[in-house]
Amino acid sequence: QVQLVESGGGLVQTGASLRLSCQASGRYLTSYTMGWFRQATGKERQFVGAITWSGASTTADSLKGRFTVSRDNRRNTVFLQMDNLKPEDTAVYYCAAKVSGSSREDYKHWGQGTQVTVSS
Repeated sequence: QVQLVESGGGLVQTGASLRLSCQASGRYLTSYTMGWFRQATGKERQFVGAITWSGASTTADSLKGRFTVSRDNRRNTVFLQMDNLKPEDTAVYYCAAKVSGSSREDYKHWGQGTQVTVSS
């Protein structure tokens, strides 16, 4: 079982940066790919990015150049660096973990989410 706790959300202005953290705990953490998702009010949950524990990362095409996923294996922590934030980035951001697979449904473990609000 994996436990995930996000932190770092908040209220910022357009153009600001934020770094979200996801602290993972549990066994066999190196077996998991960690993902970031977001869900705005009234919209479907959207894939943001993911990273394996070996360091291979991917970011949603629409967010490349502004969002970056990284990790610190020593601290069992995954980060989401968000730059040049826009009001449309306002959402609850979730950290998730999966063992394998290429679909959203393969993420079986989720954090509680952290709110990011970008004011115009």
